[in-house]
Amino acid sequence: MFNNKVILITGGTGSFGTEFCNYLRSNFIPKKVVIFSRDEMKQWEMAKQFPEEYFRFLIGDVRDLNRLHRAMHDVDYVVHAAATKIVPTAEYDPFECVKTNIIGAMNVIDAVLDSPSVKKVVALSTDKASSPINLYGATKLTSDKLFVSANNYTGNKNKNFSVVRYGNVMCSRGSVIPFFQSLPKGKPPPITDPSMTRFMISLEDGIKLVQKAFDVACGGEIFVKKIPSMKITDIAEAVCKTKDYNLVGIRLGEKLHEQMISSEDALTTYEYNGYYKILPSINNWHLDSERISDGIKVKTGFNYSSDTNDEWMSQDNLNEFLQSYNS
Repeated sequence: MFNNKVILITGGTGSFGTEFCNYLRSNFIPKKVVIFSRDEMKQWEMAKQFPEEYFRFLIGDVRDLNRLHRAMHDVDYVVHAAATKIVPTAEYDPFECVKTNIIGAMNVIDAVLDSPSVKKVVALSTDKASSPINLYGATKLTSDKLFVSANNYTGNKNKNFSVVRYGNVMCSRGSVIPFFQSLPKGKPPPITDPSMTRFMISLEDGIKLVQKAFDVACGGEIFVKKIPSMKITDIAEAVCKTKDYNLVGIRLGEKLHEQMISSEDALTTYEYNGYYKILPSINNWHLDSERISDGIKVKTGFNYSSDTNDEWMSQDNLNEFLQSYNS
């Protein structure tokens, strides 16, 4: 679907943006891929990885609506990946997090609605948006609601907005695996709580879910990938090669277990092969046969959480992934 199309990626110099550009280059012949971000040095470095003429780099910030309007010129598809993501940073500088994650989301929506060419938008979300306990999660929940509700404003325009939600991306910048890898050899890793669990997903699987959203979204759906869980102690042992750890206590705003679908969301959630869809309740779209398609309604009280997950990743599985990732 991306052949001869123009794709815009906000926050495109991040881990997702870089891998998504690789995916586009390997599987399609786009007309243009626009990497929109505010970090000129990351753009400079990324341009060396993607010398093809159809990769274009635009300095800009999602806080700047005028710049987004210019960036949307002739764009067919948008992936909104720009966000302030570090939990302690969001707690310390809440105004800045709100400006990027909420005002920025509103600006992207406004620019898309004003663009005659944009057909579909997929916004990236996080497990922290489900029953949030920190500001980052609260802003991403707000962003999710904005993108879902944006479908109310499309009228008869041929465009829709959807959301993709997934958990800890293995080996992405700022995640736990690179942190453990950065520790001096033999140093026991810090563990907040030995019973803590996390969802595990590769960037490749995250991109597959984004592609699925572009393929089947009618508008307003939140797509959730089925992925395995791991105990934090197993991650530490696999990466650091030691069973020892230093117990440091849970951090402010940190959950013991990750959640991607709450029991409240389960009321409008359907299960599919490899993923779930939380359907929008606005306009009774959760009853729409086209949005439901071949989905199976989850049971009342269903909760998709990393501690009660049916699928678990072993240390061997993680080591196999790391060997493949580093090769």
